[in-house]
Amino acid sequence: MRIVNLGMALLAAVSVVGCAAGQGGGDYQRAEARRVMSVRMGVVESVRLVKLEGTKSPVGTVGGAAVGGIAGSTIGSGKGSAIGAVVGAVVGGLAGAAAEEGVTRKQGIEVTLKMDNGEMLAIVQEDGGENFQPGERVRLLQDGRTTRVTR
Repeated sequence: MRIVNLGMALLAAVSVVGCAAGQGGGDYQRAEARRVMSVRMGVVESVRLVKLEGTKSPVGTVGGAAVGGIAGSTIGSGKGSAIGAVVGAVVGGLAGAAAEEGVTRKQGIEVTLKMDNGEMLAIVQEDGGENFQPGERVRLLQDGRTTRVTR
């Protein structure tokens, strides 16, 4: 039962990490407040769906290794228990890393724009349900590090 509880705690931690920060056109980090952003206008040429890979932090790996090590240590006794713990930790770490990446994977969009100066740009951001359409006039916001497409 203890292993099940640890597994649930790991899943909850990975889920929280995945929800921590969005990458859509309307998502801002606290540090972006009060920053000057340049605004350029353009027209949407095309939009296509893309996948944004999930988070690859130590949280999933460490959590999975802990759960796997504890689970593995329950196998056998003496040296068998130690070997089980090591194997369980390795397998758990790999499974935890894969689970974290899969749970935090997001749907994204690639928006190709024709800017007013004729320049063609493509921006990838999280799909925030904006439903941009070809021919639609949009704003491109840039602050030197971040670029986003908005209405």
